[in-house]
Amino acid sequence: MMNGLTVNVHVLLTAFYKPTEKRHKILLEGKAFPSDHYAIESQIRLKGRKVEESMICIEPREGEDILREEDILKLIEEQGDSIAIVFFGGVQYYTGQLFNIQKITEAGHKKGCLVGWDLAHAFANVPLYLSEWNVDFACWCSYKYGCSGAGGLSGVFINKRFAYEKRERMLGWWSHKLSSRFTMDNVLDLDVGTSGYRISNPPIFLVTCILGFLKVAEKTSMEELREKSLKLTGYLQFLIDHELKKISNKKIRCEIMTPRDPNQRGCQLSLKFNFDIEEVYKTLVKRGVAVDKRYPYVIRVAPIHFYNNFTDVWRFVKALTDSIEELDNIVIND
Repeated sequence: MMNGLTVNVHVLLTAFYKPTEKRHKILLEGKAFPSDHYAIESQIRLKGRKVEESMICIEPREGEDILREEDILKLIEEQGDSIAIVFFGGVQYYTGQLFNIQKITEAGHKKGCLVGWDLAHAFANVPLYLSEWNVDFACWCSYKYGCSGAGGLSGVFINKRFAYEKRERMLGWWSHKLSSRFTMDNVLDLDVGTSGYRISNPPIFLVTCILGFLKVAEKTSMEELREKSLKLTGYLQFLIDHELKKISNKKIRCEIMTPRDPNQRGCQLSLKFNFDIEEVYKTLVKRGVAVDKRYPYVIRVAPIHFYNNFTDVWRFVKALTDSIEELDNIVIND
């Protein structure tokens, strides 16, 4: 655990993005989280390349919100010889789509690409087997499903095959092995593996937030939590479908943007509205619901497997239908 998430994106790309004339592109999803997008743009410029030539943003097909796996694999196959790094979000922050990390990683490797992942919305949400899937590197934050709050510490994974590789990277005091760190002779004794990518001492108060989460997490497993999560989000999907069908004659409508296949999502459902999302958000907050708005038209809802239950899901859907009816009455009266 070290740094913030965007800092770690830079730390990893500084070490692993080594563009050449032939292989200089970075592939990411078109609506990646802004920090990833900006970090990749800046890394491309820092390496002396042009963003318009070295950044590939894959978009969904026209009229669709979700990226098709076959389109991702096809693009890697067609352009992989010029791609240095494939860098996707494990769970897409906006749509809630869970990408097939293993399959995309394998496709990238077959074309000679390095494959990294931003797991901000996947960590503590879905089981992750990064070593087994042969992922090159990954990073994530702890403030969402890791329950650490905004600004919580980030985590980093680097494949063990890079453990003793002394590639150029950002260095600091904590990159030095602990056994000789306090010798203070300014001769770097580089630590092994991920530890050699650390830069400085982690903030103590942020570490305690992680410890609180881990004390709860160690009482169960991600496999058990995933089983509960599938049921919670499945129940959420069922209730939304069932209850919204009853008010399908309303002018205010919403639909589930997130894939309906449970294997293609985490716990999050993104709800797409045909109405001012700010007003939808306000009516939900008024009913005591803590949700998240993402412009132009999405409310993200995530029943968390660590602490939410089925009653919470039912109460949310009741608040949602009541909010739609309230807003619909306002539209009619206007």
